[in-house]
Amino acid sequence: MAGVKKEDLKVEVEESKILQISGERVKEKEEQNDKWHRTERQCGNFKRRFRLPVDADTDNIGCALEHGVLTVTVPKVNKPESKNVRQIDVA
Repeated sequence: MAGVKKEDLKVEVEESKILQISGERVKEKEEQNDKWHRTERQCGNFKRRFRLPVDADTDNIGCALEHGVLTVTVPKVNKPESKNVRQIDVA
């Protein structure tokens, strides 16, 4: 995510199943001299979609952008383990 500002980045969850990361990268380079002036603009959009696992806790998803690295944390839902024990007779 180098070159992407925090304001240009969007992280969304669709229908509790799909994590979508989208944004826009804008880079502007300007040079000037006594005789000329030149400006280059490079921009582009991107979008990535990831299917979330069934046990993902979509209400507590967190993300952070630090030094060009986007970290997305998707916690799992704590399901109580089934304690139903069924005994089988030995014939």
